[in-house]
Amino acid sequence: MRIYLMLAALSVCSRSVGQDFYDPNTIQEIKLTFFQSNWDALLDQLKQSDESAYLLAKSVEINGEIFDSVGVKYKGNSSYNASNQKNPMHIKLDYVRDGQDYHGIADVKLSNGFSDPSMIREALSYSILRKYMDAPRANFSKVWMDGTYWGVYTNPQGINKDFVRDHFYSDGENAFIKCNPAFAGGPGGGGGYPDLVYSSADSTAYYSKYELASDYGWAELLQLMLVLKNTPDSLENIMDVDRAIWMLAFNDVFVNLDSYTGAFGQNYYLYWDENDRFLPIVWDLNMSFGGFRNLGTGGGGGGSLTLAQMQQLDPLVQANNASRPLIQKILAKPTWKKRYLAHLRTMLEENFSTQDYLSDADAMQDLIDADVQADTKKFYTYDNFKKNLTQSVSGTGGPGGGTSVGIGELMNARYTFLHNNANLTLTAPDISLISHEPASPVFDETVWIAAKVDNATSVELAYRFNTPRIFVKTAMLDDGNHHDGAAGDGIYGASIVTASAKVEYYIYAENADAGRFSPERAEYEYHTFPVMALLPNPGDVVINEILADNKTGHIDENGQNEDWLELYNNTGQNINLGNLYLSDDATKPDKWQFPADANIAAKGYLVVWLDEDGSQGPLHASFKLKASGEFVMLSDGATQVLDSISFGQQDADRSFGRYVNGTGAFVFMPTTFGAENKLTSAVHEQEDSGSDIALFPNPAYESLMISDVGAAPLERIEVYNAQGQMVINRPDLISSVASLDVSSLAPGIYIAKIGEKRSKSFAVQH
Repeated sequence: MRIYLMLAALSVCSRSVGQDFYDPNTIQEIKLTFFQSNWDALLDQLKQSDESAYLLAKSVEINGEIFDSVGVKYKGNSSYNASNQKNPMHIKLDYVRDGQDYHGIADVKLSNGFSDPSMIREALSYSILRKYMDAPRANFSKVWMDGTYWGVYTNPQGINKDFVRDHFYSDGENAFIKCNPAFAGGPGGGGGYPDLVYSSADSTAYYSKYELASDYGWAELLQLMLVLKNTPDSLENIMDVDRAIWMLAFNDVFVNLDSYTGAFGQNYYLYWDENDRFLPIVWDLNMSFGGFRNLGTGGGGGGSLTLAQMQQLDPLVQANNASRPLIQKILAKPTWKKRYLAHLRTMLEENFSTQDYLSDADAMQDLIDADVQADTKKFYTYDNFKKNLTQSVSGTGGPGGGTSVGIGELMNARYTFLHNNANLTLTAPDISLISHEPASPVFDETVWIAAKVDNATSVELAYRFNTPRIFVKTAMLDDGNHHDGAAGDGIYGASIVTASAKVEYYIYAENADAGRFSPERAEYEYHTFPVMALLPNPGDVVINEILADNKTGHIDENGQNEDWLELYNNTGQNINLGNLYLSDDATKPDKWQFPADANIAAKGYLVVWLDEDGSQGPLHASFKLKASGEFVMLSDGATQVLDSISFGQQDADRSFGRYVNGTGAFVFMPTTFGAENKLTSAVHEQEDSGSDIALFPNPAYESLMISDVGAAPLERIEVYNAQGQMVINRPDLISSVASLDVSSLAPGIYIAKIGEKRSKSFAVQH
């Protein structure tokens, strides 16, 4: 009996990754101990002489867990000063001991509250940004240095390979570019700015502006800059434009000018994802909410903005600035401009119309209130800390001096300005009554998606079958031919053919003036519906071949010799595997689930890498096989086992697979990666020179019959295994037919040599 399975899903989904160390409702405790009493001076010396160098600390205690042999260094540009008692820090837990970490975290970054009397700008900004794009989490830490309380620090998640692995379904080994001026350049250093302006085909021209966090990336970066310069309409081919739009909208709404939008064009990363495009990642938000005031002109310089100028910052700022080509080119294209303004409007209304941001900020301050009050090394007074949430404070004497604008004072007026801005009061389409039919679709079925859309000139459906993929976009029409009701009735429709266990989608509509998304946080959020997946019968999809000791055979997409398992579809229909699981533990059948869009074609093959490294790709399982032998199963993750195999000791680079392909018993054989199982390799076939010799049965079980078709005497018979060792020797045959006892031979491939010139391969299986 065939069984239908349904994957449960919410109507609107988004991606999120959580770690307790960054729980916003907690304060971490970090206690550093040094070997030297002059540790502060040593850290200053290292900061000034070698930006990458660490001081070996005796130990660090994090929430009661103690780690030795850790590295510590001061970090930051404007937030660092040798005269400061309290400088930002980077603690590297695996500095000496590879693999040493705190609940998976090896790098701890601590911000010192520079230029922020409120102490919550960075944590608050990240909490807002994470509603719209993948971004670091942040909370707070209380820090002790050699037994002395050193005060409250912000504890932001680092942007590194771990962050990439957690958020972007990648191993982190792709091109990874830190878009901040290198140590010798940068703001005030004469090295220029990471503004994405193309100036030369020579990558050395950019060394002072960008820093590689990977082994390669200059070619990709230059290609991005060339696209911005020459073919900006093709930007989507090399960058996640929607993510870039969210970043730029955030910078504008929240007056985050220590960013690509501001004078120095900095504080972002670019990561080359598995879809071969750059993903921008925002970082260093300690000076958002007007903490940095320099908008700059032409790539740098310019004076500081006043409070009133920041309150009324143009939503299209830098639109005509050739030194900010990412902004200029996005806002120059009408549909991208409308999408930008739609995202900006969403951020504005969701965070400021109800003053929710102030409630969240107030809760953060309450959490750290007592610890800030006890912090004798903070840059500002406790009174400054309390007031700066809602009002500006001046004459603080802290780094930068001058006035720190109040968060509420800035943003309440900014909300009023933007809410009434001509660019944001244009009437956008209205999207409602979203539906799909059939209501419970099955795999490989046509599904019609419809929506009521008012005041639109074009409507677009964007869909995908698995989260890491790029959304495919197709027009929705109101012509009466797309399950949309009558032509011109405001109902728009489009069809897709299901190709996974779920469908993720959003709708975008626009008119001559404005655009709107549904859901409004798209592409980061999306609608979804499950697809009824037809569970195959046992035997429809089978484990066809395994290689549990891959030394020199096929390599995965990362160039590694990993173990693998091959499935084969015995049927004449495509089958979706999204509701199926692989496991090497019968008590945990749901150990690894196939991706939602994992499909196996009729009479086709699918290879899964068994390497315990899901970050390397969607078809990398969460377990490995043992060459000494074990068990592997294919099931529905609960009660229905579709196939399983127990195996013993495996030989290096020899497969254990079904013969006959798809239905037979398991025997040792040459590898046939993603192809029909055969008992002879190309080498063996070349060795076969006995066209007048018959071997039967093949594969042999207990005995093997050998005969000469022409009834000539067989003479001498020798049998060799795959390693070239003679395992049978019959030197004195005079008959044209012989029977060999092969019951003692291990399953596998063998060569029968008849006389001096004739040979033929066969298999043994028990």
